[in-house]
Amino acid sequence: MENPQNKEKPAKINIVEVLKASGGLLTAITIAFVGYYTNNSLEKMKASETRAQLYAELMSKREESESALRKDMFVSIIGSFLDPSSDTLDKKVLNLELLAYNFHEALNLKPLFIHVAKQVNSTKDSHKQDYQQRLERVAHEVARKQAMVLGSAGATFDRVVDLESLRASPYGMPLEEETLEIGGIKRVFRIYVLKEDPEMREIQVRLTVATPDEKGQENTEVAEFWVGAFDFPMIDNVRLLPDQRCAIVLNRYDQKSAYISIVYYPGGYASLKERPYFQEVVNKLINDESK
Repeated sequence: MENPQNKEKPAKINIVEVLKASGGLLTAITIAFVGYYTNNSLEKMKASETRAQLYAELMSKREESESALRKDMFVSIIGSFLDPSSDTLDKKVLNLELLAYNFHEALNLKPLFIHVAKQVNSTKDSHKQDYQQRLERVAHEVARKQAMVLGSAGATFDRVVDLESLRASPYGMPLEEETLEIGGIKRVFRIYVLKEDPEMREIQVRLTVATPDEKGQENTEVAEFWVGAFDFPMIDNVRLLPDQRCAIVLNRYDQKSAYISIVYYPGGYASLKERPYFQEVVNKLINDESK
């Protein structure tokens, strides 16, 4: 009979060796996976940077081409106004329309509008009324576009001036005040209409802006100015500290009423020529850093 003790015993599994072998395999797999993932991420980053660089170059070239075109257009149009004998009144109105639609954010065109409007008013041309309507149309359109942009960034309200009542009042008339708030600053706007100029289709106003402080007292700023169709809110505005603006826009003017809008907006949306004061920039940097 076979002795059970003579049977071969099964080999014992060396757990330590298995763990060492599997650990090395896992390490190799992990290194391979990390290497693959890293290479893949780097390739994606390079592709993204390449696309961004290409987009930036295309936009830069586009901006350069547009700037060159606008420069040539500006020089040509301005040159026509500097040589009064070269153009007819019709072409002057056309050139002013081109200037207003393309450069209204950078230039104060009010003096030029007034100059051409006076020439139109004094002419005996049969198209006089058409010229007047074109000037007012482009001015109102530019003012409307600017007020829409500024109003979306700030706050606005409308008022109607009863011109018949104004003519009957030698001392002017007040309009209903309004309180607006942007950037955590609340201000009270009070408008007093002093008089009108029917020939230029303008009204003279006194604007008082009151800013309540922590003690409940009001710090006020007062400005008097004329408001007409050729005043554009990005340029023709009242500066309010810190780095804010407000403007009055004449939307429509007829024999009985003048329709105006008051726009209160951050100074960063003002025209390119309206540079902030140095102290305003310093205060803004300090406040942003402390947040």
